[in-house]
Amino acid sequence: MSDTSYEELRAENEELKKQLAASAGDGALQFKVAAKGGVSVYGLGHYPVTLYYEQWCRLLENVAALYAFLESNKGTLKRRSAAEAS
Repeated sequence: MSDTSYEELRAENEELKKQLAASAGDGALQFKVAAKGGVSVYGLGHYPVTLYYEQWCRLLENVAALYAFLESNKGTLKRRSAAEAS
């Protein structure tokens, strides 16, 4: 068992909660390497979006096509406010 006291653990837990709230509230996207080697993007929704290197490259190579698709389907796509997305 660890020598860490209950109060130390509680203080650490509170600090981590503050850090999480601060990073979630600024609206910035965060990128991390996932455990299995993919790239995860945090800040788009409740869960991260994780793709492998080749998948990100393929997606980024088709950004113009994605924008065109979004514009041509704008009327049928559902939109979420910033408050709903977090």
